[in-house]
Amino acid sequence: MNGTFEFESESKANSKANKTDARIKMLELFGNEALSWTIDEIELAGESVPAQEYVQAQLDFREPKKARKHHVFDRGKV
Repeated sequence: MNGTFEFESESKANSKANKTDARIKMLELFGNEALSWTIDEIELAGESVPAQEYVQAQLDFREPKKARKHHVFDRGKV
């Protein structure tokens, strides 16, 4: 039997602590049935942003940084 479920973890993806969090969430969701199951793969879920949510653009009114001019010299020429 194959299946998927979502969980949140503060640990890095595919770390030992992340897999432990996945097992705990699986036990919470499925109870005693989950004892014999194994977790084959853990994937990062993309952040879902609703299409209707609009984000205001950030404007930067600071003066642009002045780039330093580098003098180029042709060595050996006068």
